[in-house]
Amino acid sequence: MATSLLFAAGRYGYWQAYTDAGIFGNPPSRSSTGAEYAMLDKLAVIFPVNNNTDMQFYQNTWLRNYLYPVCDWPRPGCKIVCNRTSTYRSLHKKTKCFAQAIKQFEDKELFIKLDDDALVDIDYVIGLIKKYQGYHKPVYISDHLRTKTRDYPDALNGVRYGNEKFYMFNRKLVQCLDIDIKYRGSRFEDAVFGGMVSNGCGENNVEYVKEDDRWIWHKEYANENKQIDLSFIKNH
Repeated sequence: MATSLLFAAGRYGYWQAYTDAGIFGNPPSRSSTGAEYAMLDKLAVIFPVNNNTDMQFYQNTWLRNYLYPVCDWPRPGCKIVCNRTSTYRSLHKKTKCFAQAIKQFEDKELFIKLDDDALVDIDYVIGLIKKYQGYHKPVYISDHLRTKTRDYPDALNGVRYGNEKFYMFNRKLVQCLDIDIKYRGSRFEDAVFGGMVSNGCGENNVEYVKEDDRWIWHKEYANENKQIDLSFIKNH
């Protein structure tokens, strides 16, 4: 009954994971057409990297043509360069760096921020593009949390933010991000992005959508005869 995990590099050269619906529930549609795959041309995958990031791995996935690596310093393949050395405690500055850069990406309609220890299913992403391309309000897709008052007693107090591994959002959200948000000290980078959303767009004006974690893998991919450690070397 259960089918084996299949990685297929098909006509479009994408790495797709096909799994049994009995294990994960109803999978995303696997009948995407050429025109639907072409929608990915409007997607930018914002991909913060460091010295441990294995770009070869990601270049062998469907993500390769849509990656926008965010680097500390100029190097081959970097599309967003922040010109500062980042550490774990300064990743919030890297978030502000890429948020400012994507304001200029006027040819992109949808964005994914993906950590370098995560993977996301291509047809799940296409389904989200089909649903939210041209949406009438800012969209913010993730597994959202809220900051705690005692930890964030400033502009980031109580803000709603997406989890670290994956969030997806549209151009309308990018347009209203408050990239000049002020806060004190070092802050969790994804909470800073959430603060830019709530300060600039207004929480009541944003469509917050819960991600489907069946199609997003963090730190480990495991199914059938495959087990892949996505975070073999700890970053920073």
